[in-house]
Amino acid sequence: MKELFKTFKKDDFFKNVNFHVHSTFSDGRVEFETLIKEAKELNLKYYSITDHNTIEGYENLKELPEGLITGVEFDCYMDLNLPHILGLNVDINNEKLKKLCTPFKKDFFETPRRIFSSRDPKKVIDAIHSAGGIAILAHPCCYWCLSLDKFVKKLVDMGLDGIEVYYPYNRLTRIVKFHSRKTPKKLAQKYDLIISGGEDQHKSLIHKTRKINWERIV
Repeated sequence: MKELFKTFKKDDFFKNVNFHVHSTFSDGRVEFETLIKEAKELNLKYYSITDHNTIEGYENLKELPEGLITGVEFDCYMDLNLPHILGLNVDINNEKLKKLCTPFKKDFFETPRRIFSSRDPKKVIDAIHSAGGIAILAHPCCYWCLSLDKFVKKLVDMGLDGIEVYYPYNRLTRIVKFHSRKTPKKLAQKYDLIISGGEDQHKSLIHKTRKINWERIV
Protein backbone atom coordinates (compact mmCIF):
# COMPACT_ATOMS: atom_id res chain seq x y z
CA MET A 1 0.00 0.00 0.00
CA LYS A 2 2.84 2.38 0.82
CA GLU A 3 4.35 1.71 -2.58
CA LEU A 4 1.02 2.48 -4.25
CA PHE A 5 0.87 5.89 -2.57
CA LYS A 6 4.33 6.72 -3.89
CA THR A 7 2.94 6.51 -7.42
CA PHE A 8 0.32 9.24 -6.85
CA LYS A 9 0.90 12.76 -8.11
CA LYS A 10 -0.81 15.90 -6.85
CA ASP A 11 -3.34 15.86 -9.69
CA ASP A 12 -4.40 12.31 -8.78
CA PHE A 13 -5.92 13.58 -5.53
CA PHE A 14 -8.00 16.07 -7.49
CA LYS A 15 -9.22 13.66 -10.16
CA ASN A 16 -8.49 9.96 -9.73
CA VAL A 17 -8.34 9.00 -6.04
CA ASN A 18 -10.34 9.81 -2.91
CA PHE A 19 -9.35 8.20 0.37
CA HIS A 20 -11.85 9.88 2.69
CA VAL A 21 -15.55 9.28 2.08
CA HIS A 22 -18.49 8.63 4.44
CA SER A 23 -21.65 6.60 3.93
CA THR A 24 -24.91 6.22 5.86
CA PHE A 25 -23.16 3.69 8.10
CA SER A 26 -21.80 6.77 9.89
CA ASP A 27 -22.59 10.45 9.23
CA GLY A 28 -22.75 10.34 5.44
CA ARG A 29 -25.97 10.91 3.48
CA VAL A 30 -25.45 8.35 0.72
CA GLU A 31 -25.67 4.57 1.03
CA PHE A 32 -22.47 2.53 0.88
CA GLU A 33 -23.30 0.66 -2.33
CA THR A 34 -24.49 3.86 -4.02
CA LEU A 35 -21.08 5.43 -3.35
CA ILE A 36 -19.48 2.42 -5.03
CA LYS A 37 -21.64 2.98 -8.12
CA GLU A 38 -20.80 6.69 -8.16
CA ALA A 39 -17.07 5.96 -7.86
CA LYS A 40 -17.34 3.72 -10.90
CA GLU A 41 -19.26 6.39 -12.80
CA LEU A 42 -16.52 8.91 -11.96
CA ASN A 43 -13.83 6.45 -13.06
CA LEU A 44 -11.99 6.73 -9.74
CA LYS A 45 -8.90 4.53 -9.81
CA TYR A 46 -8.75 4.17 -6.04
CA TYR A 47 -11.00 5.29 -3.21
CA SER A 48 -11.92 4.37 0.34
CA ILE A 49 -15.16 4.64 2.30
CA THR A 50 -13.96 5.55 5.79
CA ASP A 51 -16.93 5.59 8.13
CA HIS A 52 -16.46 6.72 11.72
CA ASN A 53 -15.45 3.87 14.01
CA THR A 54 -17.18 1.21 11.93
CA ILE A 55 -16.43 -1.21 9.10
CA GLU A 56 -20.03 -2.38 8.82
CA GLY A 57 -20.32 -1.36 5.17
CA TYR A 58 -17.49 -3.69 4.17
CA GLU A 59 -18.92 -6.57 6.17
CA ASN A 60 -22.03 -6.43 4.00
CA LEU A 61 -20.10 -6.75 0.72
CA LYS A 62 -19.86 -10.12 -1.00
CA GLU A 63 -16.63 -9.03 -2.69
CA LEU A 64 -14.49 -5.91 -2.78
CA PRO A 65 -15.04 -3.92 -6.02
CA GLU A 66 -12.04 -2.93 -8.11
CA GLY A 67 -10.40 0.22 -6.79
CA LEU A 68 -12.11 0.19 -3.39
CA ILE A 69 -9.60 0.17 -0.51
CA THR A 70 -10.96 -0.89 2.86
CA GLY A 71 -10.97 1.95 5.36
CA VAL A 72 -12.20 3.34 8.66
CA GLU A 73 -11.85 6.67 10.49
CA PHE A 74 -11.28 6.43 14.24
CA ASP A 75 -12.06 9.23 16.68
CA CYS A 76 -9.13 9.65 19.07
CA TYR A 77 -8.12 11.84 22.00
CA MET A 78 -4.67 13.36 22.56
CA ASP A 79 -3.45 16.56 24.23
CA LEU A 80 -6.89 18.16 24.56
CA ASN A 81 -7.50 17.39 20.88
CA LEU A 82 -9.70 14.95 19.02
CA PRO A 83 -7.51 13.75 16.15
CA HIS A 84 -9.09 11.53 13.52
CA ILE A 85 -6.94 8.67 12.29
CA LEU A 86 -7.75 6.85 9.07
CA GLY A 87 -6.94 3.17 8.72
CA LEU A 88 -6.53 2.27 5.04
CA ASN A 89 -6.20 -1.19 3.48
CA VAL A 90 -7.18 -2.90 6.72
CA ASP A 91 -8.24 -6.51 7.19
CA ILE A 92 -11.84 -6.13 8.35
CA ASN A 93 -11.68 -9.54 10.03
CA ASN A 94 -8.83 -8.53 12.32
CA GLU A 95 -10.01 -8.93 15.92
CA LYS A 96 -7.83 -6.14 17.33
CA LEU A 97 -9.34 -3.70 14.84
CA LYS A 98 -12.89 -4.93 15.36
CA LYS A 99 -12.63 -4.36 19.12
CA LEU A 100 -12.15 -0.64 18.47
CA CYS A 101 -15.22 -0.43 16.24
CA THR A 102 -18.67 0.60 17.44
CA PRO A 103 -21.98 0.95 15.59
CA PHE A 104 -22.84 4.51 14.59
CA LYS A 105 -26.15 5.58 16.12
CA LYS A 106 -27.87 8.46 14.39
CA ASP A 107 -29.42 10.23 17.33
CA PHE A 108 -28.99 13.43 19.34
CA PHE A 109 -26.34 11.84 21.54
CA GLU A 110 -24.05 10.56 18.77
CA THR A 111 -21.66 13.54 18.78
CA PRO A 112 -21.11 13.64 22.57
CA ARG A 113 -20.94 9.83 22.54
CA ARG A 114 -18.12 9.95 20.02
CA ILE A 115 -16.27 12.61 22.03
CA PHE A 116 -16.47 10.78 25.34
CA SER A 117 -15.60 7.42 23.82
CA SER A 118 -12.60 8.69 21.85
CA ARG A 119 -9.82 6.16 21.52
CA ASP A 120 -6.17 6.22 22.46
CA PRO A 121 -4.23 7.01 19.25
CA LYS A 122 -1.44 4.55 20.04
CA LYS A 123 -3.95 1.70 20.39
CA VAL A 124 -5.64 2.79 17.15
CA ILE A 125 -2.38 2.90 15.21
CA ASP A 126 -1.31 -0.46 16.63
CA ALA A 127 -4.67 -2.00 15.67
CA ILE A 128 -4.44 -0.60 12.13
CA HIS A 129 -0.97 -2.07 11.76
CA SER A 130 -2.14 -5.37 13.23
CA ALA A 131 -4.80 -5.40 10.50
CA GLY A 132 -2.14 -4.85 7.83
CA GLY A 133 -3.17 -1.27 7.16
CA ILE A 134 -1.59 2.16 7.19
CA ALA A 135 -2.48 4.93 9.67
CA ILE A 136 -3.14 8.40 8.25
CA LEU A 137 -3.80 11.61 10.21
CA ALA A 138 -6.94 13.20 8.75
CA HIS A 139 -7.42 16.95 8.09
CA PRO A 140 -4.34 18.08 10.10
CA CYS A 141 -4.97 21.82 9.76
CA CYS A 142 -8.08 21.51 11.91
CA TYR A 143 -6.45 20.66 15.24
CA TRP A 144 -6.13 23.16 18.06
CA CYS A 145 -2.40 23.15 18.86
CA LEU A 146 0.27 25.82 18.85
CA SER A 147 2.75 23.53 17.12
CA LEU A 148 1.39 21.14 14.52
CA ASP A 149 4.95 19.86 14.17
CA LYS A 150 5.09 18.66 17.79
CA PHE A 151 1.57 17.27 17.50
CA VAL A 152 2.42 15.23 14.40
CA LYS A 153 5.82 14.17 15.79
CA LYS A 154 4.10 12.65 18.82
CA LEU A 155 1.89 10.58 16.50
CA VAL A 156 4.89 9.65 14.35
CA ASP A 157 6.56 8.27 17.48
CA MET A 158 3.45 6.13 17.95
CA GLY A 159 3.82 4.74 14.44
CA LEU A 160 1.81 7.12 12.25
CA ASP A 161 2.39 6.31 8.56
CA GLY A 162 0.96 9.28 6.74
CA ILE A 163 -0.88 12.59 6.72
CA GLU A 164 -3.66 14.11 4.63
CA VAL A 165 -2.26 16.92 2.55
CA TYR A 166 -4.96 17.28 -0.07
CA TYR A 167 -8.50 17.95 1.15
CA PRO A 168 -10.86 20.83 0.29
CA TYR A 169 -10.97 22.80 3.57
CA ASN A 170 -8.58 24.06 6.24
CA ARG A 171 -10.81 25.12 9.09
CA LEU A 172 -12.41 23.40 12.06
CA THR A 173 -16.08 23.12 11.09
CA ARG A 174 -14.93 25.39 8.21
CA ILE A 175 -14.92 28.42 10.53
CA VAL A 176 -11.76 28.56 12.66
CA LYS A 177 -8.38 28.34 10.95
CA PHE A 178 -5.38 27.07 12.94
CA HIS A 179 -2.59 26.20 10.51
CA SER A 180 -1.33 27.01 7.02
CA ARG A 181 -2.21 24.54 4.27
CA LYS A 182 1.49 24.37 3.39
CA THR A 183 2.42 22.89 6.78
CA PRO A 184 1.16 19.27 6.34
CA LYS A 185 3.21 18.76 3.18
CA LYS A 186 6.32 20.13 4.90
CA LEU A 187 5.74 17.77 7.83
CA ALA A 188 5.22 14.85 5.45
CA GLN A 189 8.61 15.57 3.94
CA LYS A 190 10.26 16.15 7.32
CA TYR A 191 9.05 12.88 8.85
CA ASP A 192 8.96 10.82 5.66
CA LEU A 193 5.20 10.36 5.86
CA ILE A 194 2.85 9.07 3.17
CA ILE A 195 0.96 11.91 1.49
CA SER A 196 -2.74 11.17 1.26
CA GLY A 197 -5.86 13.05 0.30
CA GLY A 198 -9.63 12.88 0.11
CA GLU A 199 -12.70 15.06 0.15
CA ASP A 200 -14.04 13.97 3.55
CA GLN A 201 -17.22 13.68 1.51
CA HIS A 202 -20.51 13.22 3.37
CA LYS A 203 -22.78 13.70 0.36
CA SER A 204 -22.86 12.25 -3.12
CA LEU A 205 -19.50 11.84 -4.83
CA ILE A 206 -21.09 13.49 -7.84
CA HIS A 207 -22.19 16.44 -5.72
CA LYS A 208 -21.28 19.89 -7.02
CA THR A 209 -18.54 20.22 -4.36
CA ARG A 210 -16.37 18.06 -6.63
CA LYS A 211 -16.14 21.08 -8.92
CA ILE A 212 -14.21 23.07 -6.29
CA ASN A 213 -10.87 24.28 -7.64
CA TRP A 214 -8.58 22.55 -5.17
CA GLU A 215 -5.59 24.27 -6.75
CA ARG A 216 -6.67 27.51 -5.10
CA ILE A 217 -7.28 25.81 -1.76
CA VAL A 218 -4.20 23.65 -1.38
